[in-house]
Amino acid sequence: MALCPNNNEVHIYKKSGTTWNLTQVLAEHDKLVTGLDWAPNTNRIVSCSQDRNAYVWTCEKKDDWKPTLVILRINRAATMVKWSPKEDKFAVASGARCICVCSFEKDNDWWVSKHIKKPIRSTVLSIDWHPNNILLCAGASDFKARVFSGYIKGIDDKPDAACSWGSKFPFGELVGEFSAGGWVHDVAFSPDGESIVYVAHDSTISIVTGTGGTPFVLKTSSLPFTKLLWITARSIVAAGHDANPTLFSGDSKGLKMVEKLDQGKTEAKANNSAMSKFKQMDSRAQEGASDTSLKTLHQNAICGISCHTGARGAVTKFTTIGIDGKLITWDKSSLEQSISNLKIA
Repeated sequence: MALCPNNNEVHIYKKSGTTWNLTQVLAEHDKLVTGLDWAPNTNRIVSCSQDRNAYVWTCEKKDDWKPTLVILRINRAATMVKWSPKEDKFAVASGARCICVCSFEKDNDWWVSKHIKKPIRSTVLSIDWHPNNILLCAGASDFKARVFSGYIKGIDDKPDAACSWGSKFPFGELVGEFSAGGWVHDVAFSPDGESIVYVAHDSTISIVTGTGGTPFVLKTSSLPFTKLLWITARSIVAAGHDANPTLFSGDSKGLKMVEKLDQGKTEAKANNSAMSKFKQMDSRAQEGASDTSLKTLHQNAICGISCHTGARGAVTKFTTIGIDGKLITWDKSSLEQSISNLKIA
């Protein structure tokens, strides 16, 4: 696995038995690494950073990763990066109010970018690719979720048939734009590519189908979600500031919450009762120590969620990583208590 320990480095870990061993540290970036994506078929890692650069890392021999600089041409920090489904290009979101769609130029042996700018008015926070390798959805801090065309002549084949988003996709074309009640933290295409789901800072999760669709907005009582993952054709896991992954069921007709996956710890012990605290205050003239730990496995906000086993729409295991420094693997077939009650379509 590859991760960034909240600095300018990328750490590569390899599992041996039950132990994870650090095999290499990639330290080409000058500032905080903000995005990582590992292409499973071509075995390449792409990273982006607040230093306004991106690198494609290739494993030339065992545990030896070599970087190739990507010419992004942006004047603000990169915020996220994601490989396309065919792994022949990738997209970089940025604070420069643009999305960089990057492809490899064989003649010069480097990665070059084309910019999608209009009508983005603020920092792009999240991106995701359509299964057709052409369309690209993005969430931004201007309270909008958008769908663009990332078609690059000479690399992409023309789409075989029209989808709910149209049939003609010149590069940079705005295919759809949808409003939210806050920053759009994450956005994701459904496994069939017909719909997008996005989460905003007003604690809502929304789904919309096609260019002319009307978003179905589900208001939740949770703290804002920041990450999304489709685990089946109709099931989505969202996670964020609540530190508790939540399962939703959704399709073109709407969304509904199924349940929170982490049922939490047992109730607090008797010595933490109100009477016990009052007795301590009375006899010792001090307030009893309170347990500030959360009742969930993660002890702080979840900042990443990734497929571990399977593929989009057919995920059997997924991982979450949090600000608390924990990386947790969730197995939908063996989660204690909560998973036995999951009604996944």
